[in-house]
Amino acid sequence: MRVVSLLPAATEIVAALGALPTLVGISHECDFPPEVAQLPRLTASLVNRDDTSAGIDAAVRALAATGAPVFALDADQLRRLAPTLVITQALCEVCALSAGAMCALTDVVTPSPRVLHLSGTTLDGVQEDIIAVGAALERDAAAAELLAAISARLRAVHETLKAARAPRPRVAVIEWLDPLFFAGHWTPDLVRRAGGIDVLASPGAHSTTITADQVRDAQPELLLFAPCGFDAERAEREARALLGTDAWRWARGLRCWALDGNALTSRPGPRLADAVEVMAAIVAPALFGPPDVTYARPLAEPDLH
Repeated sequence: MRVVSLLPAATEIVAALGALPTLVGISHECDFPPEVAQLPRLTASLVNRDDTSAGIDAAVRALAATGAPVFALDADQLRRLAPTLVITQALCEVCALSAGAMCALTDVVTPSPRVLHLSGTTLDGVQEDIIAVGAALERDAAAAELLAAISARLRAVHETLKAARAPRPRVAVIEWLDPLFFAGHWTPDLVRRAGGIDVLASPGAHSTTITADQVRDAQPELLLFAPCGFDAERAEREARALLGTDAWRWARGLRCWALDGNALTSRPGPRLADAVEVMAAIVAPALFGPPDVTYARPLAEPDLH
């Protein structure tokens, strides 16, 4: 079997199922596990990801307004790799090549590969996607073992919180900073599993724009900034700048953290279990200890002035 993954989460699922040797090509954003670094990359972004949050949003909107794609795919490379299975997504055209575009481009391969579209919008949906990838790779047993391991980790968090009768803080998760978006899809599931109450979104809901006043009016006790595609360092830098504005003065007395959204919340794959554990360590540090600074950083009050 020859597999091309055009979605970072799919690449992580394939790896977690022990099927890395089947991968022959990946997207430009696939960076985990590190072993995939040497694989051919078939896509490129038409948006400068090093731009400001506002600049990235403006570029994406400008492309969308003209009907132009956000990503380009190397059709010649795809033809040369001759995959038998291509994994992409049908959820967000900003996150990866769209399902429609992928179906059209696979016509360049003879014989045409099977195209598997992942579309989970909740934690349960992501688990169904893992089962689907396992079936496509003929690794059903490995998928069952992976889901059992993930369930055990989530259950351990739950049992610890339950035994301690830990209070559930009101949590707001911000997915993009300019313009402001709250985090939807599977993120409310993660918050609940980690011992919090998401005050902005419900499981499966699309991420949507919101104002700072609306966040304030939701009365969060804990703010988590997890910009899509940003690591913890960049999230911390941009969140500090945001909290330093007058519009966010009300939040400076709250517990605020910056998360590695790229690793934890943006990718609907096995590392969502990591996200729950990191969030639980923030929600209840006395029970779980401090989170790894690679994934989460506190936004200290003295640094916000």
